[in-house]
Amino acid sequence: MKRQDASHYSLPAIMLHWLMAFMILGLFGLGLYMSNLPLSPRKLQLFAWHKWAGMLVLALWCLRIGWRALHQPPALPGGMPAWQERIAGMTHWALYGLMLLVPLSGWLMSSASGFTVVMFGKWPLPNLLAANHALGETLKTVHHVLNYAFMGLVGLHVLAVIQHQFLLRDGLLQRMLPEARV
Repeated sequence: MKRQDASHYSLPAIMLHWLMAFMILGLFGLGLYMSNLPLSPRKLQLFAWHKWAGMLVLALWCLRIGWRALHQPPALPGGMPAWQERIAGMTHWALYGLMLLVPLSGWLMSSASGFTVVMFGKWPLPNLLAANHALGETLKTVHHVLNYAFMGLVGLHVLAVIQHQFLLRDGLLQRMLPEARV
């Protein structure tokens, strides 16, 4: 594992973090919006975009996990109690797990529902399951529950960053911002 600057994440890690954060939040919002629309060509187009953007998140997750495996993250701020460090670690790994499980559950749901995911309207991905309406409905529920769990953890993550930035003032947020180069 490559050791990096002790005070900051590497630029690729920072870029992957923020790109995935914006994509995931956007996909969650789009999912909420499109699921309440009446059946129409517009709704079908939004579902197609949602699916291929979810597959891009899955591909970015692979890059992010690979990068993380090869590059040690910076140390947490000094003086953090051990229990906070453990919770931070567990939360980060749960977030990584949900970054995998949410798009994977969507792909499985789509496959079981009999709808192939087609990247950019051109390249069909393999169906992971045979069509099975009952399983598709179950996976729809799983996808929804995982999404809400994900957003709950994201909310806790953001609250922890706010606490560190504005109450503890320990510079934690700066670890995930590009360094100013002078």
